[in-house]
Amino acid sequence: MNSQIVALLKQLPLFAALHEKDQAELAAFAVEKRFVQGESIFWEGDHPDWFYVIREGKVRIYKTTSGGKEITLSFFGPGEMFGEVAVLENKAFPASAQAVTAVRLIGIKTSDFWDFLLKHPSIALKVLNVMAGRLREAQSRLRDMAGERVEQRLARLCLRLAAKIGNTLPFTRQELSDMAGTSVETTIRILSQWKKQRLIDSVRGRIIIMDTQKLEQLSEDPAN
Repeated sequence: MNSQIVALLKQLPLFAALHEKDQAELAAFAVEKRFVQGESIFWEGDHPDWFYVIREGKVRIYKTTSGGKEITLSFFGPGEMFGEVAVLENKAFPASAQAVTAVRLIGIKTSDFWDFLLKHPSIALKVLNVMAGRLREAQSRLRDMAGERVEQRLARLCLRLAAKIGNTLPFTRQELSDMAGTSVETTIRILSQWKKQRLIDSVRGRIIIMDTQKLEQLSEDPAN
């Protein structure tokens, strides 16, 4: 089990450069947690006692408006971590996390992680970079949500996801519409147009980007 966790930590940019003995030290703090599809991992406002790395499955991060509507902020998959920003700020989780599929997580307690960071200041600097990246992503998303045209917003979302995980996006149309802040009907209409124009291809549960250059044009100038 410990060797499997070390192998997972090696995949994370945050911990890949650590010596193997340090990775093993961090892995010793880890606890496996399992959640069934639809189960909440934490709620917005909860105290951040843990942060997580995904071994298997998909996790949705979302906020709930005062009117009760859920707005999906992002999805995370195998090899990605989430919840660490709230842990580092020592503030309540700013959003909720839910298992989209059955998931297996590696959880590390806040107190153990802080003790580890005190021993490894170079990792603390990397963590700051991670936080800055998450902030830039949030700012970009707010800009996209304020855009006048849904097609432009959706193009930017697809490009941002592709930059993160590659040109095959393992998301359903419903998940893309949630992240873009639009209806699934609108997303289906736009994706159908893009497919006819050979900008994308699609199979069940996956969107494949075929023409990145054209999507970049749409993301900057929706009139093109």
